[in-house]
Amino acid sequence: MIRTDLYYEKFKELKSILDEAKNALDIENARKQLIEIEAEQQNPEVWGDLARSTELARKAQALRRKISLIDESYKTIADAEELVELAALEDDDSFLPEIDKELVAAEKEIEEIRLQTLLKGKYDDLNAIMSLHAGAGGTEACDWTEMLYRLYICYAEKHGYKLTELDRLAGDDAGLKSVSFKIEGENAYGYLKAEKGVHRLVRISPFDANARRHTSFASLEVMPEIDNSDEIQIRPEELKVDTYRSSGAGGQHVNKTESAIRITHLPTGIIVACQNERSQVQNREQAMKMLISKLVEKRESERMQEAQELKGDIKKIEFGSQIRSYVFCPYTMVKDHRTGYETGNIQAVMDGDIDGFIVEYLKRT
Repeated sequence: MIRTDLYYEKFKELKSILDEAKNALDIENARKQLIEIEAEQQNPEVWGDLARSTELARKAQALRRKISLIDESYKTIADAEELVELAALEDDDSFLPEIDKELVAAEKEIEEIRLQTLLKGKYDDLNAIMSLHAGAGGTEACDWTEMLYRLYICYAEKHGYKLTELDRLAGDDAGLKSVSFKIEGENAYGYLKAEKGVHRLVRISPFDANARRHTSFASLEVMPEIDNSDEIQIRPEELKVDTYRSSGAGGQHVNKTESAIRITHLPTGIIVACQNERSQVQNREQAMKMLISKLVEKRESERMQEAQELKGDIKKIEFGSQIRSYVFCPYTMVKDHRTGYETGNIQAVMDGDIDGFIVEYLKRT
C-alpha cells in the first residue's frame, strides 16, 4: 500500500511556500505590467526609439521569466500529484521514482524563486559593473587579482551572463594591477553585490624561490549599471577627459590612435576609464555610464546613509579588512567573515562556484 498521505503533505508544504513567494513577487501585478509593456511595444513610435525599445524588451523578458518560474513550479507539483493518484489507483510503486524526481525538480524551482524574493533592492535587477584592484602583496597581489578575475569569468559563463572587459592594467611582472568589467544578465547586480569588499589569499608563493607562505589582497567594487542618465546631471566643465592609446588587442587601429578614454569627475575626484571598444566615441559612452553609476551609488549612500548597502565599507586592502579568505596553506578552507559560511572545496570556489556565499549573504541581509 502506497503512503499517499506523505506525498500529499509534501505537496501542501511546497504549495504553501510557492504561494508566499507568489505574493512576495506580486505575480498578478507582473502579469498586468507585461500586458501593458507588450501593448506599448506594438506602438510604431517606440520602434524608432532604440533606448526605449531596448528598455521595454529587458523589462518584458524579466517579467516573463518571473511569471514562467511560478507557473512551471505549480505545473510540476500538479504533475507529481497526478502521478501519486495514478500510483494509488493502480497500487503500483513503480511510479515512485518518477514522483520523487518531480518533487526534487519542484523543490529546486521553488528555492530559485525564494532567492528572487530576496532581491528587492532598487538596482538589483540591473547589470553589474565590477572593478578589481590589487592591494598589499606586490606581484602576489597582482596574480591574485587575475585569479579572481578568472573566477568571475567562470561564474558568468556558468550562469549564462555576458562578461565584457572594459579596462585593464597589467602588473609589472605578472597578473593584473586592476581590471574593470561588466556582467550583463537578469539580477546580475543583485547577486554580485555580495562580492564587494577585500578578498584575501593565503598560499605557498609560486614567485618565492624559498617556497614560503604569502598573503595577498585584492579589493572588488561592484556597482549597478545605470542607463537612465536623467538621474544625475553632469556639466561638461566638471569633467576632465584624457585620451591615450589602448594597450589591449584590436589591431593596428587601436594601437595607432588614442581610442582609450579616461574621465575624471572634478567635484568628486572619481576616475573611470575604458579601452575595450575600437572607437573613442564608444569608449567615451561606456566610460560615462560607469561614471553615472558611481555617482548614483555615491548619492544613494549619502542620502540613505547605507554605504554598506551599495558601496560597502571603505577599508585598506590589507590585513583585517577582508570579507572573505581563501586559505590554501595550511588549511583547505574558505570562509566568509560576514556570514561565517565555510567550504572545504576550494577548487570549486576558484572555478567560479561562489553561489554558496551569495545565497548565504542574501539570506542574512
